[in-house]
Amino acid sequence: MTDFRILSSLADIDSSYWDGLHGSNNPFVSHAFLHGLESTGCLRPEWGWTPCHPTLWDGDTLLAAAPGYLKGNSHGEFVFDQPWAEAYGRYGRRYYPKWLIGVPYTPVGGPRLLARDASHRHGLAEAMMGFANERGLSSIHVNFIDESETDGLPGDWLPRSTVQFHWQNRGWRDFDAFQDSLQSKKRKNIRQERAKTAAAGYTFRTLHGTDIGDDDLCRMHAFYRSTFEHYGNAPALTLAFFQLLRARCPQSLVLVMASRTGETCAGALFLRNHDTLYGRYWGSSENSPGLHFETCYYQGIEYCLREGLQRFEPGAQGEHKVARGFLPVMTHSRHWLREQEFIAALRSWCGNETRAMHNYAKAIGMAGPFRD
Repeated sequence: MTDFRILSSLADIDSSYWDGLHGSNNPFVSHAFLHGLESTGCLRPEWGWTPCHPTLWDGDTLLAAAPGYLKGNSHGEFVFDQPWAEAYGRYGRRYYPKWLIGVPYTPVGGPRLLARDASHRHGLAEAMMGFANERGLSSIHVNFIDESETDGLPGDWLPRSTVQFHWQNRGWRDFDAFQDSLQSKKRKNIRQERAKTAAAGYTFRTLHGTDIGDDDLCRMHAFYRSTFEHYGNAPALTLAFFQLLRARCPQSLVLVMASRTGETCAGALFLRNHDTLYGRYWGSSENSPGLHFETCYYQGIEYCLREGLQRFEPGAQGEHKVARGFLPVMTHSRHWLREQEFIAALRSWCGNETRAMHNYAKAIGMAGPFRD
């Protein structure tokens, strides 16, 4: 007899139980990362985030779990559903709170319904639907889910897709070999961008885990804050969270720091696993041509080539990445709505959106940056 339980904090579960469900390959669903967000002040109910993690148990054995949050808005999700909320409002229905299954502030694909096997994943999803019905929640949204987890979901889940731009390692020996595989115009543009950065006197350091000093970590957090504040957004991640990543996820944390005339003036924060580099945050105290591309993209590609990593996912959006060797990739989400009339109304909307995304990715891919 399985037992469904909701955890209001990941402090309520041993990290070995949680991490045992996903193999610790994806840093964003690790207990350290997710609990770190909770424990260092990054998630606040007044910002729309209330932890609500579904779990499935057999006695003291954890069978399945998911990172879940009751959301009072759609901030920090990257799968935009504000038109859905507006439609609910027009018909006098309440869309919030909704239930989000995903990683806060992180548009990175990966496992979401963590389970020992497919039957336990199915059981967890069924229990989640029952909980949403009991609580009167409008919907469940599983964002940036591995496509392999979508097979056999119980009930009627609407599919949505978005496009990101990822770099794939084709076995190039170094950056020059990668650059030589690009079309002439793209190759020339990259060389010019890198030449401008070098001529301006910038040098770069790559730092890992516990080798990252307090000064560099504080500077990186200041750069992150300045970028968000420049665009009028609240920087949700705290310095304490960055420090926690260094302490508890040292094998995953990578910083690239740019300096000029002896002063650190820009930085980018990455996470990694055994085969993928994930670009997350960047900032700069100077506005210099090419500095962003060098710090966030070219240094990341060089790192992947040195380390033998196969993929580089630099974040959401950004068609400009194609000219720099990144190609379109589809990401996937699944959405369950409690009220059947809204499922019928939105099914066509989701279908049209998905076809448009696939056509967009195909068109971009056909005009890709490589000579072949």
